[in-house]
Amino acid sequence: MTTHSLVDAQPSALLEAQQQRFRLQRSSSADERRSRIQRVIDMLVAHHGAIAEAADLDFGGRHPGYSTANDVLGSLAALKDARDHLEGWMQSEPRSAFAPYDQLGATASVHYQPKGSVLILGAWNAPVFTLLAPLAGVLAAGNRAVLKPSEIAPNTAQAVADAITEFLDPTDVALICGGPEVAASLTSLPFDHIVYTGGQAAGRAVMANAARNLVPVTLELGGKSPVVIGRSADIATAAFRIAVAKGTNGGQICVNADTTYVPTESLDAFVEALRTAYTELYPTVEGNPDVTAIVTDRHAARIDGYLDEAAGLGVRVETIPAEPISSAERRRPLRVAVDPPTTAAISQEEIFGPAMVLRTYDDLRQVIDEINSGPKPLALYYFGQDAEEQGTVVDSTTSGGVTVNDVMMHPGMLDAPFGGVGASGMGHYNGREGFLEFSHARTVFVAPDVDPRREWGMLPPHADGYREGMAAQVTP
Repeated sequence: MTTHSLVDAQPSALLEAQQQRFRLQRSSSADERRSRIQRVIDMLVAHHGAIAEAADLDFGGRHPGYSTANDVLGSLAALKDARDHLEGWMQSEPRSAFAPYDQLGATASVHYQPKGSVLILGAWNAPVFTLLAPLAGVLAAGNRAVLKPSEIAPNTAQAVADAITEFLDPTDVALICGGPEVAASLTSLPFDHIVYTGGQAAGRAVMANAARNLVPVTLELGGKSPVVIGRSADIATAAFRIAVAKGTNGGQICVNADTTYVPTESLDAFVEALRTAYTELYPTVEGNPDVTAIVTDRHAARIDGYLDEAAGLGVRVETIPAEPISSAERRRPLRVAVDPPTTAAISQEEIFGPAMVLRTYDDLRQVIDEINSGPKPLALYYFGQDAEEQGTVVDSTTSGGVTVNDVMMHPGMLDAPFGGVGASGMGHYNGREGFLEFSHARTVFVAPDVDPRREWGMLPPHADGYREGMAAQVTP
C-alpha cells in the first residue's frame, strides 16, 4: 500500500500499515524521533492561523487569540519539551541484580521500548491540544499514532487533517475523522495503546472496547473539581482567580472549578467579589468576542436546564453580568447556584460551562467528607494562607492534581504528570511521565558466567537437607 493511498484507507488497513512498519523497525534513534516531532511542530507553525479560525467557527464564537494560546502554543510547548528531552528519557536505567548473582557479575537494567501504534481520541473543548499534547509523549517514546478528532469541532478537525496530509507520513501519524461510530470502530481494533479525553460514559465504552484486545488505555475524564476557600484566604484574590478560570473557554475545561466551598460568613462578600471580578473581565456577554460561546445548542440547553431546574427548586441563582440569556447566540453569563439540593442535576453532573455551584460551610471537616463521598475529581483547589489547613485539605482528599491559591495551573506543568484517578481517569501524560506511559518498560537481566546453584545443592537431584537449608533462609 502506498503512502498516498493510506490517506483514505480504512482504519484497520491504516493500523496494519503502521504496525507493519513498526515490526520492520521496532526501535528508532533519538534523531528519528526528534525529526518526527519537529515535523509536527513545523505543521502547527504553518497552519496555526487556519486552526484558530476553524475553532472560532466551531464554537460560534471563540477568540482566535485564545485558540492560539491554548491549542497551538500549549501543544507546541509539549512537543518542544519532548523534542528537547527525549534523548535523556530514552536511556536505560541500571538496576541492582539480586544476591548472590550481583556478586558474581550479573547486571540488570530497564529499557524503554516503543509499544507500536497508539490511538489518540481528542475532545472538542481543546480540539488540537487534546490530540497533540499526548502525541508529544507518544512520538518521544518511538511510537506511531492515529488521531481521531472530535466530530463536535468539525472545522478544526478538517484544518488539522489538511495540515497532517501536507506534513506527515501516515505510517508515522495519521488522522481519521468521523463520529461515534468511527470511534467505536477504532477502539475495537488491536492498537497498542489508546488515549481518550472526554466524558465518563464514552470513557467506559472506550475501555470496554479496548478490553476485547487487552489494549492499555489512558483516560482523562474530568469530573466535578472542587474549590475550597479557607477562612485564611483573601476573598478578593480567590474570587478574581476563580472568575478568570470560569471565563476561560466559557468554562468548558475539564479541570475548571465546578463546586466552590466558602465559609458561611463570607458568602455575600465572595459573591460580590466574584461579580466585580467577572464583570471587569466581561462587562457584557452577548456579542462580546472575548466570551467563548457554548459549543453546541445541545450543550447550551443542557446547562440552561441545570439552572432552570435549580431556580425552580427555589435555589438562589446569581447571574454575572446581570443580563438576559440570549436566544440569538450561545454566549452565556456566569451563573452561580448557591447551595442547591444535592439531588439537583447541577449538583450531580459535571457542568462544563459558564456556571458554578457555590456551597457554604461552617466546619471544614464536613467539606472534606462531602468531597470524599463523591467520585475522585480530576483537580482540587485550595485558597488560604493556613499551612496546617492546606495540608489537611490536600492530605485528606484524593484528586488527579492540586493547585493551591489559584485554579487550573498544575496541568500546565510540563515536568509533572497530568491525569485523573478513579472516575476522573487513569494514566498520565506530560513530560517524562508521558514518555513512560507510552513506553514498554522491559527488564533485561544479564547472567554471570558462573552459576552456583548446583554447587549449592539447589538443583535436582536434591540432597538431604535441601528443605532445611531453604527453611533456614526464612527470616523476619
